Amino acid sequence: MTAPGLSDYLDHVRQAACEAIEFVQGMDKADRRTQHAVIRCLTIIGEAATKIMEAHAGFVEVHPEVPWLKIRGMRNRVVHGYLDINLDTVWDTALTDLPALLARLPAVES
Repeated sequence: MTAPGLSDYLDHVRQAACEAIEFVQGMDKADRRTQHAVIRCLTIIGEAATKIMEAHAGFVEVHPEVPWLKIRGMRNRVVHGYLDINLDTVWDTALTDLPALLARLPAVES
């Protein structure tokens, strides 16, 4: 099994973002299953972005339109600050920030 590459990590970001967006559609943020599902997606997005930042710094540098540090920061917040997660922020991220991220996320040829 080979280690994931840049295109794999970008695919992980895309897939988790699409899932989070889908999960919140028509759902109340009081639904605990949806909360956990969306938070897990944000964790995956943040992990993948961190891997991209660590292993593909040149790519990150030429794509400043992607808020790499904010993505990593959100991941850290939901993982390490799990007792104080603001669900309004989580929902706003899924409804507003993730569609914007998908629009800005660059493609990479395999």
